[in-house]
Amino acid sequence: MTAPAMSVHDKCMAVKTITIDLEAYEALARRKREGESFSQVIKSHFGRSRTGRGLKQILQQAAVSEATVDRIEAVVRSRRRSPVKAPRL
Repeated sequence: MTAPAMSVHDKCMAVKTITIDLEAYEALARRKREGESFSQVIKSHFGRSRTGRGLKQILQQAAVSEATVDRIEAVVRSRRRSPVKAPRL
């Protein structure tokens, strides 16, 4: 009995080959991080609209010190106590 054939690509993923000049390739390569595909680089720059999921991914990559988080929380707390309110127009 033989094993069923496996597809290399996701069934929903269409693949296109494009031609770009060397300058465009170098620009893409400069933005590309280790482990990232050129498709991911293109989509991050030109791609989909910003979503909460995208923000979450960016925040997971961000390095913020505990002192910075504490300072942000202090600013937020001080704003809650402020009597200043935005005018209703």
